[in-house]
Amino acid sequence: MMKRIFAATLLLMVMAAGFLVAVGSAEAARRTTVSRTQYRILFHQCRYANTKKLRRQCRLAVGRNYRIGRWNPYLDCRTYSGITVCGKLKLSKAERRCVIISMKDGLSRRRAEVECYAFA
Repeated sequence: MMKRIFAATLLLMVMAAGFLVAVGSAEAARRTTVSRTQYRILFHQCRYANTKKLRRQCRLAVGRNYRIGRWNPYLDCRTYSGITVCGKLKLSKAERRCVIISMKDGLSRRRAEVECYAFA
């Protein structure tokens, strides 16, 4: 009887460990691979978020969504006015207004997003 209980417990533990490994590897597979330089840009661009809370959320999202590997040619990186950013920027309401005004003044959307994100 004790052998059966032990065997059943052991089987449950092995199944649970397998499940955790599968979930962990599935989560890692969803993360976008980027180079160390791209990762650094993504992480450092969080300093432009408007509040301490948003900066923290941005850095956590970078860690959750990206992993360091090889250069990713599909990651949208751009530099304007000495500011380099990569990926989709999460703009505040004021920053989105700034983008619209800047575009009306003749800036491209991409440049307006970067400048409004960094300076607004």
